[in-house]
Amino acid sequence: GQQANGNWTIVKADTIPEGATVLPSVWAMKRKRRIATQEVYKWKSRLNLDGSKQQKGINFWETYAPVASWAAIRLILTMVIIKGWKMRQIDYVLAYTQADAEWTDMYMKIPKGFQIPGASPDEYLLKIEKNLYGGKQAGRVWNKHLVSRLQSIGFKQSKVDECIFYRGKTVYVLYTDDSILAGPDDKEIDQIIHDMKKANLDITVEGDLSDFLGVQIDRRADGTIHLTQPHLIDQILREVRLEGDNITTKLTPSKGSILKRHSESEPFDRHFDYRRVIGKLNYLEKSTRPDIAFQVHQCARFCAEPKKEHGNAIIWICRYLAATKDKGLIFKPTQQSFDCYVDADFSGNWDKNDASATDLDTAKSRTGFIITYAGCPIVWASKLQTLIALSTTEAEYLALSTALRDVIPLMELVKDLRKHGFDFTSTQPTIHCRVFEDNSGAIEIANVHKWRPRTKHINCQFHHFRHYVTTKQITILPIDTEDQPADIMTKMVTLMLFQKHRMFIMGW
Repeated sequence: GQQANGNWTIVKADTIPEGATVLPSVWAMKRKRRIATQEVYKWKSRLNLDGSKQQKGINFWETYAPVASWAAIRLILTMVIIKGWKMRQIDYVLAYTQADAEWTDMYMKIPKGFQIPGASPDEYLLKIEKNLYGGKQAGRVWNKHLVSRLQSIGFKQSKVDECIFYRGKTVYVLYTDDSILAGPDDKEIDQIIHDMKKANLDITVEGDLSDFLGVQIDRRADGTIHLTQPHLIDQILREVRLEGDNITTKLTPSKGSILKRHSESEPFDRHFDYRRVIGKLNYLEKSTRPDIAFQVHQCARFCAEPKKEHGNAIIWICRYLAATKDKGLIFKPTQQSFDCYVDADFSGNWDKNDASATDLDTAKSRTGFIITYAGCPIVWASKLQTLIALSTTEAEYLALSTALRDVIPLMELVKDLRKHGFDFTSTQPTIHCRVFEDNSGAIEIANVHKWRPRTKHINCQFHHFRHYVTTKQITILPIDTEDQPADIMTKMVTLMLFQKHRMFIMGW
């Protein structure tokens, strides 16, 4: 397929210019499975360029290529439910190679298994004509090519998110070579697909959205959308050797205590690949499972030198996942507005033994937040703060500032959608911040813009949202601890509170 597509031409090795780049070739083999059934529906072998041998400034310059964020994807899915829109999933055939090579004086060695009749493979090279997979700049070249083609058929690129495009009443969301068309008019979507093919974009239409980026998307008759990853959970359970029907399951994702370094404990016995499992748990958490965000981030901190306690913590998370394998996010929109629930755990990592070893992380506080639109979770996070807060008030204020760095771009995206004719009844967000006994200070600092002797050291980066407060685009409100769903992003809570907050965030 690649040779017929003109991705390269065969040339004699002794005819190439002196000093020309000759790169190795790499075979990539892959089986593609359907997420819902795990059926193998495509066997792929692709000849790639070995980009690890490229040199910056000689045969590549820039490598950055944007991809759609899960926040944007979830926001569009919420709009689909609210407006009753239609969807199509688009896939590009050998996407990268649809663009011409950025450099035409690059050559690749003949790959293993490729025979030239009557000659030795060493006598010939492949001159690269198309944008091959594996090149360092391949993603960027493909993105520039695709954006140019989309604009040529009438799409306008969002100024807020480079991977969102508008044409008529239709929104197009791009993630490298997987993409979604969403809009109210089936005929308009069909016409767009027709125009894309006329623009020499080789595409396949996968139909209505059922799985995207490893997430199973179930659009139900009651108007809700369920996002789950049961097969990724199965993979994780196999990785940690929790298989069979008699797995002891857990009701919560952790035992209850915050993980420390446990420097004096036994090393983790490595009966599973700790880093590999953390990578899969991270993807699961960021895609569909905010209920395990706090626990996964704690475990991820100790990848370099895991101890027995850290391995046990992962096993506990997996036992919880075994009990909730078919669960995920349930999108059932309510009122159209943003809500952001923010929490901080002031110096919750403190441990006198670790602190004595000058471990700065013991002094750091934890930020947790959940951003929803129309009651559907769009963004969430559980992470240590980058600066050391000197008080509970400061920890809460820093958490508020961190959360609003995600809220404000989403607000601007919704404004951009409205500008292009997509109607929203309300876009003003209300930011809810948990207030401790003395933590009204965090709300006062956000609402009353004056310098105080005890807080003047807070860098201006943490006041970036004040204009939005002044113009009343953002309202800061107190919330009772019992009603603060972001609590599960910063600490272990009782089973009753965990289930209450999980129901609020995830719908089950």
